[in-house]
Amino acid sequence: MPTQNTNITEKVYKKLSVQVSLNGLSFCCFDTLNNTVSSFNEVHFDTIHKATKIEDLFAEAFANYPELKQQYDEILVIHNNNLSTFIPEPLFDENHLGSYLQYNTKVFETDFFAFDQIANYQMNTVYIPYVNINNFFIDQFGSFDYKHANTILVNKLLIYSKNKDEKKMFVHINNGHFEIIVIQNQKLLLFNSFEYNTPEDFIYYLLFTAEQLNLNPENFPLELIGDITKDSSYYTIAYKYIRNVSLIDVEDLRWNNYFSEAENRKHFILFNS
Repeated sequence: MPTQNTNITEKVYKKLSVQVSLNGLSFCCFDTLNNTVSSFNEVHFDTIHKATKIEDLFAEAFANYPELKQQYDEILVIHNNNLSTFIPEPLFDENHLGSYLQYNTKVFETDFFAFDQIANYQMNTVYIPYVNINNFFIDQFGSFDYKHANTILVNKLLIYSKNKDEKKMFVHINNGHFEIIVIQNQKLLLFNSFEYNTPEDFIYYLLFTAEQLNLNPENFPLELIGDITKDSSYYTIAYKYIRNVSLIDVEDLRWNNYFSEAENRKHFILFNS
């Protein structure tokens, strides 16, 4: 069983981050002495049969990847879904987490809600974690920390925006959903998540969001993150309708690993965890 060290005399200077979704998981091991990513793997669940429990698919992954069973000083589980929102600290009440999500997702009385503090920016991420996956990790790890993927994403983009007065739109592309984040000099102006199937879905939501914020497609900068390249049909259609489109610059991130630019962009959240 992998364990999380708390004894300073037994530190191994390794951290494990595991990003989880219903479609699979990705994980990386950090060398915390050198602040580098020492190993990385990605596991896809190509087809999920109705009779197959998600826990069984994760158990199979743990059986196939010995890195998941090693000893670590820190273990972080990152929940990646579109069941999250951001609440400013003055409006936040820990006792009413479900009420914040009911306007943008279907919630049930049986749902478990969690939140992450983003202290430097006086706001909280409220979200629904995968409870069954957390329970699986409790059996595997004993103890661990967990966050929502969008907590890491938005926090990093806010840091990037320091002293930049121009409104900028970021889009993080996942399998089946994408997030639009609009930021101006460390202020979160908009965050929303959309499900999509086609490039036409994608550009519709981008242009609709831009219109709501009075952003002119001829002027505002758009940076794309996640599973996208310049050869993608999603990049092509964005470039057709929005003048200033680019892939996010990940050169700073690449200093701590030996993976490609595309891999750093795709796993931007995991490598920044």
